[in-house]
Amino acid sequence: MSADPDEELVRRVGAGDSAAVQTLVARKLPRILSLAVRMLGDAAEAEDVAQETFVRIWRHASSWRRGNARFDSWIHRVTLNLCYDRLRRRRELVTDDLLDMVDPAPLPDAREEPQRIEQALQAIAPRQREAIILVYYQEMSNIEAAATLEISVDALESLLSRGRRALHMILARDGVHD
Repeated sequence: MSADPDEELVRRVGAGDSAAVQTLVARKLPRILSLAVRMLGDAAEAEDVAQETFVRIWRHASSWRRGNARFDSWIHRVTLNLCYDRLRRRRELVTDDLLDMVDPAPLPDAREEPQRIEQALQAIAPRQREAIILVYYQEMSNIEAAATLEISVDALESLLSRGRRALHMILARDGVHD
């Protein structure tokens, strides 16, 4: 495994270096906030999740050790878990669809009514939404996204396929995508 680009910064955060905390927040906040907004569909809740994510990092930085996943994957996993806590409180059911064949179709064109695409993302299964957000919006590789979700690359690709298909159906039904 190659060196984690955040390892030294996290070590400094764990040692109580306030400048390192500021650097880490500046470096990671935009992506964490973006992930939370897309998962929750609510900017205020997303800000709360981002804040809690950084509180947890601050508390646990001294015990974090490079392992199977990079720090960036770990922070995304923490954020996703906090989002799921919020979604559970909303009494949304978390379900997975049955596995099926991989669909090579691309994600709907991002130029098409971004607000409608954000709404469609909220309408698909949560695990599919996670996969799509990590790969297409957080720009993680399939390997990184699979590690973050703690699933195999094949399972991730299945989630992506089903998620793209669900988005296409929702957008086509609403006349947004042909």
